Amino acid sequence: MRDILVAAGVALILSMLGTPLAIRLFSRRGYGQNIREEGPSGHHEKRGTPTMGGTVFVIAALIGFACSHLATFTPPTASAMLVLFLMTGLATVGFLDDFIKIYKQRSLGLRSGAKALGQLVVGAVFAVLVVRFPNAYSITPAETRVSFLRDFGPSIGIVVFTIWVLIMIVGFSNAVNLTDGLDGLASGATGVVLAAYVLIGNWQLRNSCLNQLGPNCYWVRDPLDLAVVAAAVLGALVGFLWWNAPPAKIFMGDTGSLALGGVLAGLAITTRTQILLFILAGLCCIITASVIIQVGFFKMTGKRVFRMAPLQHHFELAGWAETTIVVRFWLIAVLCAAAGLGLFYVEWMPKA
Repeated sequence: MRDILVAAGVALILSMLGTPLAIRLFSRRGYGQNIREEGPSGHHEKRGTPTMGGTVFVIAALIGFACSHLATFTPPTASAMLVLFLMTGLATVGFLDDFIKIYKQRSLGLRSGAKALGQLVVGAVFAVLVVRFPNAYSITPAETRVSFLRDFGPSIGIVVFTIWVLIMIVGFSNAVNLTDGLDGLASGATGVVLAAYVLIGNWQLRNSCLNQLGPNCYWVRDPLDLAVVAAAVLGALVGFLWWNAPPAKIFMGDTGSLALGGVLAGLAITTRTQILLFILAGLCCIITASVIIQVGFFKMTGKRVFRMAPLQHHFELAGWAETTIVVRFWLIAVLCAAAGLGLFYVEWMPKA
């Protein structure tokens, strides 16, 4: 527990104090957000707000994680380092995207192909390394099996597993990116999911197959350190949200949204709760589905289902205040995370 508190506390302080410094630095250098012309008209007043704020909470999370291990004199584990690698790698892809937007003064950064390639390369390295460091205590490496509340079904093989991991990484990094459309929306929504993973890691630690045998234990390699990762990113995100909440003084940019999506996917894969993430991060999935529905229906019929996609912009055009949308969507995120935790808790409870 001390590991978790140190990681979250250090990351929170660094992010809360570091974000205003980044706001001043980015403002002096002109690293402001460009706004799409086709977006809601109310967003044009946000033009010039500093972006790339994700760099602050990514760095704060990394330092918080390192401090937790220095405080407890323990080495970092393979699982935690893989998730942090995924976060940092996708943050780098997002940073390049953000920097090109700023440098060329346009709302589009990396071309879609280049951006997808960057996500795939980082994801592929993560997938290969996850298989390279299988659970040392499981007869059948669960890294090659699909998981919900725990592993189920037969092994799907390394190739299919790698494809599944890539789908999750690209899907959730883009899902958080789509959710990041209003001040504080993505920060609050992903923070709730990270809090859930702190609890999941603790539950899995107490019921680890390292400490007991039987049908109610979990085959998870490093549950405590994964909880520390979730706590470090959560602490950093809370500190950032202090400045990102409406009206935002800084945006996370693709640097932050891709990194957060990577953390969620990485935690789901390493804690063996892959499909459960679709419930825990239900808000991000709903918002992504709204884009898929809008694009697909428009191509088939030439008509739109929503006034604008992603879904939060539909409600903006319907006349909802931005703060109202953000708070209500946060409530949906809390309900989704609670539903996921409820399912997990029922599975975790000792069976007679």
